[in-house]
Amino acid sequence: MPEANLYPPVKAHLEACGYVIRGEVGDCDIVGWDETHGTLLAVELKRGFGLPVLYQALRRLVAVDLAYVAVATPDGARARLNWQAQLPEACRLCRMLGLGLLSVRNGEVVVHADPGPFTPRRLAARRARLLGEFHRRSGDHNVGGTTRRPRMTAYREDALRCAMLLAGAGGSLRPAALRDLSGVAKVGTMLRRNVYGWFEKTGHGRYALATAGAAALLQYADVVTAQAGSATGSTAGSAAGSAAGSATGSAAGSTPGSSAPPPRKARGRPAPPPAPGSRPGSPPAAPAS
Repeated sequence: MPEANLYPPVKAHLEACGYVIRGEVGDCDIVGWDETHGTLLAVELKRGFGLPVLYQALRRLVAVDLAYVAVATPDGARARLNWQAQLPEACRLCRMLGLGLLSVRNGEVVVHADPGPFTPRRLAARRARLLGEFHRRSGDHNVGGTTRRPRMTAYREDALRCAMLLAGAGGSLRPAALRDLSGVAKVGTMLRRNVYGWFEKTGHGRYALATAGAAALLQYADVVTAQAGSATGSTAGSAAGSAAGSATGSAAGSTPGSSAPPPRKARGRPAPPPAPGSRPGSPPAAPAS
């Protein structure tokens, strides 16, 4: 549909809303004026929705009160399905930019979004999940924009920790023992679900590393090495801290090369010497009469 075919239905719709319409005023495809409310409006016409028409509408915002984008609804069945699929995101984008969105099909105008101030609603649960995933990861093991290998998530890192421990054990382990070694709280659920196929059950309550798990350790060798280095660094740091604390405590209690200070003498007059013939600790002899 040519852009000129969008003009008559959009003009009729705006006139029904109380605007006086003029076409091709300055750089604007449509300019409307509402005398009652003193509102100046601009509409940009395009055959399809995209960045060019958004750029044009944003440039109009500096001179008008309201700016709309009017596009033609595609005619083909598949193209119309694609338009319906992107329509929610298109409406959200226009609202965030302070623009309105109109579509025209068979001479009818549909208002999808009106311009106005936009404040995004913060979702606490989504923010908590995002922060939890961020802090649970041991490092930056993904390159943004690449799809050469599956994304390294916190869950996959936990599975790698369990796979590494099972490979080091050389046999099977119980979930409780694996939980204590790996620090993964829900290791039992992870082993039972076996999302990646890295584990296999060898007996009642015992799991071992599967062939796919051994291959995963090779595929993610850089992550495994980083995890091992992080664990070694934290263990060494804790040991060094304990040793330093012990050394500091010992140094504070005694100084090498010095002996204990001699006991201080009691102040006051010295005790009288014992009387002749009396034993130490016996009562003093009575004075002679």
